[in-house]
Amino acid sequence: MRPSRRAPDELRAVSLERGVVKYAEGSCMVKFGDTHVLVTATLEERLPPWLKGQGRGWVTAEYGMLPRATLERTRREAAAGKQGGRTVEIQRLIGRSLRAAVDLEALGERQITIDCDVIQADGGTRTASITGAWVALADCIAWMKSRNMFKKDTADKVLRTNIAAISCGIYQGTPVLDLDYAEDSEADTDANFVMTGDGRIIEIQGTAEKEPFTQDELMKLMALAQQGVGKLVDLQKMAVA
Repeated sequence: MRPSRRAPDELRAVSLERGVVKYAEGSCMVKFGDTHVLVTATLEERLPPWLKGQGRGWVTAEYGMLPRATLERTRREAAAGKQGGRTVEIQRLIGRSLRAAVDLEALGERQITIDCDVIQADGGTRTASITGAWVALADCIAWMKSRNMFKKDTADKVLRTNIAAISCGIYQGTPVLDLDYAEDSEADTDANFVMTGDGRIIEIQGTAEKEPFTQDELMKLMALAQQGVGKLVDLQKMAVA
């Protein structure tokens, strides 16, 4: 029995509320159970210096957790004077994932910055961030379309596919979908899957926390992830409809 009493293939309650921030070109409040992340997308008419003059844009991300997103207060990274390794790794993952969804040439010489701020953490903050970030990104691109910021022949090509992410793991010998903290902290195996709307893989992060896992177990986790991502993509489509 899972601590949450969910079935092995059952997601937590998921909600994606778009347009929640007045000033951002795109935004989404994403909730995976008790994990809540505020995501904003900001359009900037600038590029990293190494991209200037190449005729394509860029999508990047920043990630952070508020001090009381967790059971005990976590010191702000700004107060420490640097970002932690986990933060850097997660924001790079978010950026890589979203760039797979965008035709950077069709975007033009502009940058979209995605900010993911974890308000409350109960496991799966990176997967929730990626899933909500796609909605904020779609919101931003729709904002640009409404202002005729793309060439007519490329407007519908900018956002190529949906992107969503979900965690899976082996908990007490059973492959399960969408781990909360109680499971994540005790799981034998913990994995994160980032996929496109049609089930193609962008990234897999998998670690044996206790017992090494087999190829057969990996395939079972991937099957669960594909099922979960399919449901998340349906929710994304409803959110931006």
